[in-house]
Amino acid sequence: MESRKEPTIIKAKSVRFAAMQLDIGNIVSMLIPMPLAVFWFGGSILIYALHRHHPDPRVGQFTQWAAYRFYAVMGVIVPVGTFFPGDGWMPWLIAWAIGVVIIVPWSIWSLIRVKNTDWKDIEVPAEDEEFDDVED
Repeated sequence: MESRKEPTIIKAKSVRFAAMQLDIGNIVSMLIPMPLAVFWFGGSILIYALHRHHPDPRVGQFTQWAAYRFYAVMGVIVPVGTFFPGDGWMPWLIAWAIGVVIIVPWSIWSLIRVKNTDWKDIEVPAEDEEFDDVED
């Protein structure tokens, strides 16, 4: 296995977009009633895993707070929704509307904070050692 010799540069624009992704997904998923939010729940886990330990720790912090907001709202809606009547759409629409009122403005505020943050290019150092397969 060959290690890379030169450092990798992550552009500031890419770093900023990484910090915005979970909030953007939260807004889009909440603006369309429940089915998309359920799919976004799984997709957000992937985005969270990719960005929580980003080389710029601020990306991880923005990602973590966006996840807290989304998972808190969904974590309330799902258990409470188990007690909604089986044929009633109104309780689900009310729960969705409450989620929109919480998630959308807070995520927009977060996106504004990301936009106003001074992002810089990041240099990720080259790998220092080669790792060979170990034979038993």
